[in-house]
Amino acid sequence: MLTIFLFCAILVSLSAPVVQGMSIVKVDVISKGSGPPVTRDDRYSSMVTLYIEDDNGEKTPSGWSTRKEDGAAVDQPFEFQPGVGLIQGWTDGVLQMNIGERAYLHVPSALGYGSNPMGSQGGAFYIPANSNLLFDIEILGIVGETEL
Repeated sequence: MLTIFLFCAILVSLSAPVVQGMSIVKVDVISKGSGPPVTRDDRYSSMVTLYIEDDNGEKTPSGWSTRKEDGAAVDQPFEFQPGVGLIQGWTDGVLQMNIGERAYLHVPSALGYGSNPMGSQGGAFYIPANSNLLFDIEILGIVGETEL
């Protein structure tokens, strides 16, 4: 009985958004990718929609998306290289993904924009200070190579 309890406690601790006081990014796979893992070495093409995520898990559109279906004027992939000019939560999340994969990245405020608001209230997009972020991201492929 003690073994079952300890196993359950370990599973709960692995799924928690905080480990020893440090924030982590939770990745929920929507559709599995068949390509290789994302690395810091390459520049990638992606489709992204950004939401603000409330503590209860509800999501509010931020106004920023590269998908026409989510409000962009046209589908316009976003290019990035992990660790270069990005918030830490984005890098931490995409490094857990494979090319071709679509996932939700749950990014705590501390790994997002923290106490800095982004955009302008009433503008095209706005992220209030101390917001938890939810990225709906699909890794299309490495820039310059055929996309999956």
